[in-house]
Parts: sequence; C-alpha cells; structure tokens
Amino acid sequence: MTMEFHEKLQGLRKGRGLTQEELAEALYVSRTAISKWESGKGIPSIDSLREISRFFSVSIDDLLSSEELLDAARRENEENQRRLLDLLFGVADLGAAALILLPLYPEPSGGFIASAALWAVTGMPLWLRLVHWFLAAALIGIGAVKVILNRRHIERGRGAVTCVSLGLGAAAVLFLTMAREPYADAVMFLLLLGKGVLVFLSRGNRG
Repeated sequence: MTMEFHEKLQGLRKGRGLTQEELAEALYVSRTAISKWESGKGIPSIDSLREISRFFSVSIDDLLSSEELLDAARRENEENQRRLLDLLFGVADLGAAALILLPLYPEPSGGFIASAALWAVTGMPLWLRLVHWFLAAALIGIGAVKVILNRRHIERGRGAVTCVSLGLGAAAVLFLTMAREPYADAVMFLLLLGKGVLVFLSRGNRG
C-alpha cells in the first residue's frame, strides 16, 4: 500500500529523532504548519517541499505522488493569484492619495473658479476639509495595512480589512457626491469600482 505524504513526512521526522518544533525550526515554518501537514490536512507549498526534500535528502517525487504534486502546484498558483489581487487591492486604496495631491477641487481665484489640490484649497469650510482629509487618510492607511498583511503573508484580519476598505470607499463616494465634488467623486468611484472587480476576481479564483 502506497504511503501518503503526511505518513512519509512523519516517518522521516521520527527517523531523524526530531520533534515537530525542531523540524519546523529547520524548515523555517511554524510548528502549526508541520502539525497540519502530518495530520493530512494540507500539503506544503512547492518552496516548502523543496526545503523538505533538501533537508531529508529525498526527491520531491519520493514525497508526493504525481496527483498530489499537481494539486500542490495548482493550489500554489491559485494562492499566488490571490495574493497578487490582494496586493492590487491595497495599491488601489493607496491611490486615494490622488484625493490630496491632484487638483480636483474648485477654488475661487480672481473672480474665476480654478482647480486646486486639497492641501491648497482655502475656499472650503474647515469642517468640510477635515472630512476630506479624514477619508483620504483613512483609505491610504487601510491600503498600507493591506499591503503589509500581504507582504508578510498574514491571513488574520485580511477579510475584515477588505470590508472596512469597501465601506470607506462607498462612504467616500457618497460624501463626495453630496459635497458636489465631481472630479474627486469620479476618481473615488473608479477606485471603488476597481476594488470591486478585484474582489470578484478573487472570489472567482477561489471558486
């Protein structure tokens, strides 16, 4: 009877007299990952498989069947696509900097109405400027958090950050519409639309 990967990994580890913690340290992964792999609840990424292969001096073909290897490659490809979409989502929120830097707001000048960046606007009531600054800063902050979570491969809180981002984006579009800021509203709407497309593609990729 052919042994499955989790049985092979457990056998290799015990053959070396290693605990799960010691193997995790040698492979630069968490003990939880080793426990998950050995219980048959998951298969390592291709990079982790290479490390396991190197550490135990066995080939990847010895560790996985052809079907398991194809499944691991497929899942890693899906994960890479998800992470790319997640990164683009964060970058879209960082694009809210356009609300501060671009000349999107009307500014009276010599009897005419010119366009000015938010930091240069003087004809707008203070409270209204503060709301503009808050929305832009909050979106930029959420985008930075999203990018950091993505770069550090942190899954916890990722969905909550996405929901907060979409909620803030929708609130910004509504606020800018009510404030009659058509240029800023158009920029914010396009960013929100882009994020919606990315969420749709990410869910389609998981499906």
